[in-house]
Amino acid sequence: MRLLFEKQLRHYILLAVLLAAVIAVSRREGFAAGSVGGVSTAAWFYLALAAAVGHQIYVWFCWRTQLHSSLVTRILGKNAFNYYAAGFIFFMLFRGSMILLLAIANRNTLDIERLLLTVLAVVIAVPVLYVHYSVVRHFGFRRAMGIDHFDPSYRGAPLVKKGIFRFTNNAIYTYGLLVLWIPGLAFGSRAALLAALFHHIYIWVHYYTTEKPDMARIYGVAKNQRPG
Repeated sequence: MRLLFEKQLRHYILLAVLLAAVIAVSRREGFAAGSVGGVSTAAWFYLALAAAVGHQIYVWFCWRTQLHSSLVTRILGKNAFNYYAAGFIFFMLFRGSMILLLAIANRNTLDIERLLLTVLAVVIAVPVLYVHYSVVRHFGFRRAMGIDHFDPSYRGAPLVKKGIFRFTNNAIYTYGLLVLWIPGLAFGSRAALLAALFHHIYIWVHYYTTEKPDMARIYGVAKNQRPG
């Protein structure tokens, strides 16, 4: 039980601070304007936050219970990782779709020239596409989703130093999550950009409180790379 909750008090304290900060900012003028599908911007905003929190708690629970007690494979059998991966993919799509709908609901609330926002969105898309190419070509989605918690044979795999991983061990967290900023830029949405900022900061809370301790136990050292 102690290992399951290792560094999780820190996780929830940081999460509470982040939520308090972004919710306070979201109450300012322009952040709650608009709606789509009969649902208010405020509702989409809270759904976008919930998607990030739900995803990272899901990953923490599956990783830690599998790592320390093989709970997931004991319950789901040899296809346990595939079931876990399906949930992981669902949350990823949920996160992206909530931010997209939030951006549409809250569109045109940024007092910035649309051309400039479009250029920024295109610039951000370049490293995002490079991350996806590098994962497919050099890293693999299964490893990115944490198969080393399920399959010990992956634990001897070396660090990937090809593609974007030549420049950083955490390319997905550093550059991959920039994809969540694109809807806010494309639609000129204050609320969507704020939600993207929350997602991007919160993934690093996950890294330091869940992933990094797990890597130390799996590899015996504070290995920096799985998500890339």
